[in-house]
Amino acid sequence: MKRIGVVLLWIIGLFFVARAVAEPFVIDLTDPATYHLDWGGPHLAGVLAVHCGPGIVAAALMVRSLIRRRRPAVAARQ
Repeated sequence: MKRIGVVLLWIIGLFFVARAVAEPFVIDLTDPATYHLDWGGPHLAGVLAVHCGPGIVAAALMVRSLIRRRRPAVAARQ
């Protein structure tokens, strides 16, 4: 069951990362009419924080998880 939970968390994390990467290309950053009704609007900073913030946090946690997973193996070799 734990593996299923981990896999689901990774899938959700990858979704957030993909959304964070795509968001600046989906909206027209120079036209407030394209994002003023989005979550975090009407300002661009709020929209990017709401749409890209979870992806940045998810990417950081995923990298941290991978580093922690590899670190004991490296220490065992020495």
